[in-house]
Amino acid sequence: MLAIRRLQFQSVRLVSTATLQPASSAAPVPEDASLKKRRTRPLKPRRPKISLEQPREWKRPLAYGVLPAFDEALKFIKADSESLKREMQDVQALLTAAKQAPEPDPAAVRQMEEKLDYLDIQREINFPQVQWKCANGMADMAKAVDRHIIEQRWRKEGALDLLMERIHQMHVVPDVVPDLHPSFDLRVSFPEHQTKMETTAPKYKFVEPGLYLLPEQTLNPPRLHKDVFHTDERLYTLIMVDPDVPEEVNNTFQPYLHWLQPNIPLSATSPSLISNINSHTKYTPPHPHKGTPYHRYAVLLLPQKSHIDVPVVEIHQRLGFSVREFIARHDLDPSTGGGAHMWRGEWNPTVSRIYRDLLKTKEPIYGKPPKPDRYADVRGKNRYFS
Repeated sequence: MLAIRRLQFQSVRLVSTATLQPASSAAPVPEDASLKKRRTRPLKPRRPKISLEQPREWKRPLAYGVLPAFDEALKFIKADSESLKREMQDVQALLTAAKQAPEPDPAAVRQMEEKLDYLDIQREINFPQVQWKCANGMADMAKAVDRHIIEQRWRKEGALDLLMERIHQMHVVPDVVPDLHPSFDLRVSFPEHQTKMETTAPKYKFVEPGLYLLPEQTLNPPRLHKDVFHTDERLYTLIMVDPDVPEEVNNTFQPYLHWLQPNIPLSATSPSLISNINSHTKYTPPHPHKGTPYHRYAVLLLPQKSHIDVPVVEIHQRLGFSVREFIARHDLDPSTGGGAHMWRGEWNPTVSRIYRDLLKTKEPIYGKPPKPDRYADVRGKNRYFS
């Protein structure tokens, strides 16, 4: 018992001496203004996004010897590529001999050319660096393998399915054209919506087919981007039309031409951003009418068979423009290819400014017809005294 009390006394004594130690014995802490500032770790510069303008090289995810199965897979892919390359040389020799024959067989020549293209794609499609470049926006559209990868991604990963779903679900087919089979990827970008407080330049953003856009977003022509998969240069006609303008006489709707540009040359190696497309019938911004449901705006790039001469459509001639008659007159066929896109819009006060400042006409206002007042003859009269 005495030993326990002695231990308790010593512990209390140690604590008391520690707590009662004079402050003067502690070393003074130097006051430095720089130490009072908050220490911040310098931010690392953000790496720019990968693109053709800012390319990067593919790097192996694993060093040699880390995963032997990965090394063996790369060796197998390289050996298979060399085997296909030798087969290509044999097919190329047969193709040259077939073309130099006194009477070449067109069907056989075409078949060998298709086989040569197929072997050229299969020779490089399994390399991880090829897949990586196509997935990161660095595809070289001059190469057949890159064109094949980009096209298969567009056709099989949902972009084409979504486009066709919206076009048929919202009756662009058959209200605008009787049939439509796009053969390349057409993307439309508009500036993002900004409030009045924002002063920075708006960023352009790709528009999903069928989305709603505000009239202030569509005041200027959109940027059109394409992924074309044919190497030869072909001509296309750009048409933008609104099929939902009310026609009061027949109590129906009529189309309005917003944009027309014929003879646009496109190929797989031409720039992705389509340029010089507002020099013919200039772009008129969408102006959905007040009191009407949403309007559909369809953008079409229709393939031409040759150069066509199209007169400029004046502003007073755009109402009632028939896309079907234009297609028939110039021998265009949207069922054989081309590009397409669409979005929707509704009225807001910006449309009134478009009518006042750009179109310089009185804005039409639509709505439901007023209901007849069955009590108009007695309304306001005294019901109890004559």
